[in-house]
Amino acid sequence: MKWRKMADHVQGLAQLEILCKQLYETTDTAVRHQAEKALVEFTNSPDCLSKCQLLLERGSSSYSQLLAATCLSKLVSRTSNPLPLEQRIDIRNYVLNYLATRPKLAAFVTQALIQLYARITKLGWFDCQKDDYVFRNVIADVTRFLQDSVEHCIIGVTILSQLTNEINQADTTHPLTKHRKIASSFRDSSLFDIFTLSCNLLKQASGKNLNLNDESQHGLLMQLLKLSYNCLNFDFIGTSTDESSDDLCTVQIPTSWRSAFLDSSTLQLFFNLYHSLPPSLSPLVLSCLVQIASVRRSLFNNAERAKFLSHLVDGVKRILANPQCLPDPNNYHEFCRLLARLKSNYQLGELVKVENYPEVIRLIANFTVTSLQHWEFAPNSVHYLLSLWQRLAASVPYVKATEPHLLETYTPEVTKAYITSRLESVHVILRDGLEDPLDDAGLVQQQLDQLSTIGRCEYEKTCALLVQLFDQAAQTYQELLQSTNSSTVDVTVQEGRLTWLVYIIGAVIGGRVSFASTDEQDAMDGELVCRVLQLMNLTDSRLAQAGNERLELAMLSFFEQFRKIYIGDQVQKSSKLYRRLSEVLGLNDETMVLSVFIGKIITNLKYWGQCEPITSKTLQLLNDLSLGYSSVRKLVKLSAVQFMLNNHTSEHFSFLGVNNQSNLSDMRCRTTFYTALGRLLMVDLGEDEDQFEQFMLPLTAAFEAVAQMLSTNTFNEQEAKRTLVGLVRDLRGIAFAFNAKTSFMMLFDWIYPAYMPILQRAIELWYHDPACTTPVLKLMAELVHNRSQRLQFDVSSPNGILLFRETSKMITTYGNRILTLGEVPKDQVYSVKLKGVSVCFAMLKAVLSGNYVNFGVFRLYGDDALDNALQTFIKLLLSIPHSDLLDYPKLSQSFYSLLEVLTQDHMNFIASLEPHVVMYILSSISEGLTALDTMVCTGCCSSLDHIVTYLFKQLSRSTKKRPAPMATDDRFLHIMQQHPEMIQQMLSTVLNIIIFEDCRNQWSMSRPLLGLILLNEKYFADLRNSIVSSQPPEKQQAMHLCFENLMEGIERNLLTKNRDRFTQNLSVFRREVNDSMKNSTYGVNSNDMMS
Repeated sequence: MKWRKMADHVQGLAQLEILCKQLYETTDTAVRHQAEKALVEFTNSPDCLSKCQLLLERGSSSYSQLLAATCLSKLVSRTSNPLPLEQRIDIRNYVLNYLATRPKLAAFVTQALIQLYARITKLGWFDCQKDDYVFRNVIADVTRFLQDSVEHCIIGVTILSQLTNEINQADTTHPLTKHRKIASSFRDSSLFDIFTLSCNLLKQASGKNLNLNDESQHGLLMQLLKLSYNCLNFDFIGTSTDESSDDLCTVQIPTSWRSAFLDSSTLQLFFNLYHSLPPSLSPLVLSCLVQIASVRRSLFNNAERAKFLSHLVDGVKRILANPQCLPDPNNYHEFCRLLARLKSNYQLGELVKVENYPEVIRLIANFTVTSLQHWEFAPNSVHYLLSLWQRLAASVPYVKATEPHLLETYTPEVTKAYITSRLESVHVILRDGLEDPLDDAGLVQQQLDQLSTIGRCEYEKTCALLVQLFDQAAQTYQELLQSTNSSTVDVTVQEGRLTWLVYIIGAVIGGRVSFASTDEQDAMDGELVCRVLQLMNLTDSRLAQAGNERLELAMLSFFEQFRKIYIGDQVQKSSKLYRRLSEVLGLNDETMVLSVFIGKIITNLKYWGQCEPITSKTLQLLNDLSLGYSSVRKLVKLSAVQFMLNNHTSEHFSFLGVNNQSNLSDMRCRTTFYTALGRLLMVDLGEDEDQFEQFMLPLTAAFEAVAQMLSTNTFNEQEAKRTLVGLVRDLRGIAFAFNAKTSFMMLFDWIYPAYMPILQRAIELWYHDPACTTPVLKLMAELVHNRSQRLQFDVSSPNGILLFRETSKMITTYGNRILTLGEVPKDQVYSVKLKGVSVCFAMLKAVLSGNYVNFGVFRLYGDDALDNALQTFIKLLLSIPHSDLLDYPKLSQSFYSLLEVLTQDHMNFIASLEPHVVMYILSSISEGLTALDTMVCTGCCSSLDHIVTYLFKQLSRSTKKRPAPMATDDRFLHIMQQHPEMIQQMLSTVLNIIIFEDCRNQWSMSRPLLGLILLNEKYFADLRNSIVSSQPPEKQQAMHLCFENLMEGIERNLLTKNRDRFTQNLSVFRREVNDSMKNSTYGVNSNDMMS
């Protein structure tokens, strides 16, 4: 029998090895898929653990060892049915012995086993056996590796590096609070020792003559540097949620680490390593230096900081003086980051006091100028250099030190290098067919924002340079256009140069915001603006023959900056800029300048109607102009604006055409256009219905055309869709702009009842085509939105109820039809279904909270409009998995804000739902409480508060021998009594967030908490005892007192006065608990109860 078992095992092993080979080596997708399926079954089988051990012991291929390691990682990570402590200790010891006895495993197997060790250690960090934290003696575990061969050393260092990384990263399967507790405890107990160990090993290594051509020695240094970097990159206080923002990083080194940074040898060690290591390793050294340079300022007193900065600047100077390694792109990039940190973490006043400052600033300026001139090399690193100079230039007005900062000498050099290098790049890019940086709008905008500040330092020099370069380019351009035999390449080069200059002029004018400006500088702005407007006149006169899209986009960027600075309610009209415009171009005041803007807008819409980027930016400019109180009134007086208001048809504006080539979603810009027109129309509209009818004529004609098409059986579906989508986008723009009662009522009377059936019919016909239904649903959501109390019907008008009926009909029609689509592929589920559902939720929320419908009358008169809308909401909700509710931000915001309104005003409806629906809603609230989006979290708190208050009232009523409540109320109480764990879990979640997390909306959290406590007093007492007993013995009394004070003076009711008192108590409670825990190195073990 025993032999048979052995034979089965061996046969099973052989089978597993074949599957592993198929999974990792085969190119046949079907075979790989089968293997994957079989291996998933193996992972879930009950004897997986013993088979993994057999695979590690006897497996002949690296792939089977990898499978065993990854399976074991999954087993130790699972949250349901976790492995017992003894078993996890055995696995940990087995892995360490396995690695120690087999130092030459395949790299990916070693990596997977180290990952397994790190995962076990992290998850078992708070596990005790006989008062000993068994998983915490990591340095002891690793020491035996460090005393053996180089291969063993590499494994030991990699273990520490991987463990630091693993503990630093939150995973989604365990609560964030638990992760932070482990990370904080690891930081306090082990991290500094690990960092010191890595520095000591690096010191030993740098003192020896290493042969870096030897792969293992090179590998050991690489792992040591990675370990140092992981220690310095640790999230010390739980703040770094976003890895991408690299500008304002401060490394929050704990005070206990001071000794390492006060001792200059740490800094010196890394600078020495940089100079002695090859480019395959030195970028990692620089990454460590970037972190060290970003150590929080408060770690030092002023004298210590000055000394530290002095060593840092010396190190930078040494690198600049010996730049042999900088041509390596990785070194160069990291060094640029290091330079940027010099200013993001230290003040200009501190930098100028450093002994070698004049020499260093000269070297940095030369390095920057050279970098900018070689624009094709490492373009992504330029951002850091520009950010350094931007910060330096911005600090000039505030520096109080007597030492010279010399920026007036070097900043103009940087400005000049940037501008001239961009201009010189144009013909090289054309000649060699390279990628044009102007096509990357985000990157250009980022650099221009930085240049806007740099260029304002010594602005006279910047302006003189720009005027000189612009005049040269414009003159050459004009000559080329007038010449009969000029080549198109030459023309394109000049247009490229002018494009850069127009962008840069816009940027430096926009930079006026950051500096106190003088009249002379405004006059200089005038010189620049005149030149761009003269160029615009030239290019516009040629649009009938040819135009340059990039140059037009640059013009729009210039106009946007010009508008922000010199047009609007807060600009002094006596500005010297206007005087210069008047002298050169005859533009005497803001109205005349606005007419130039509108002229440009109309020209663009006329000639560039088919170019989406230009059209949308032009319309955005029109929209921005229509927002200003004084500018909109001046605009309306212009004949060009009156022309737009009277002729908004495709004949004059081609982008309004129903063109069969363009995409339906390209019509988005129409909404922007009509929002601006709506604002302009409203200025003088008043109650003039004739003027409104006149304005709406093109839209009336379009609606009639759609109605005509839909009434016949054989109509061109594409044309009908295009006309309708364009029309509803236009109407949504107008509805958004009309935020006053008189104008909005005109629009309402125009659309209802005449055209509403057409919108309903479109939803019936095309429910499966989101490009068509989304705009219709969004229009309806806008129409029912009581923005600025514009939806106020007369006492005798039934329109509020009729509008709700239409809303209900649309939601019901769309909801019931969209549910017939069945399973939608995951990658299309949002666009095809969830986006429309999200708009329906937003529409229902707007109409339920609009305050213009009395919802009580529906049941009274047997009208099922309200019931239909609410039942459709439930059907739609149940068709969405919980995960999707939180994965799609727009859907979660519209759902949770709708739920808030329903629990506030329609609790009887919620109470009448089936048990499984109630549980679905409650669990969605429970998950939303921990959402990252504060809006969602606050909405959940509010909904939970309404539900808890309702429950509390029902319970109070049932104990007071009142008349028998409705059956639905009983049913809701019954559901809650059958599932107490739901409410209890939410109580522990809310308490957990308030005590242990960075609670951003404490007031909202406090509102449902009192009700939750009063409904679950026994559970709350258990929870409190568990939290108190998890504290170290000397802290327990203080924690107990915190809880006593929390309930001090609180009565058993939910009256406002009582709630306010509780909210105040809770603020004090949170502060006291935090103070108590700050001084504690223990974690709080209540998490297991709360997770």
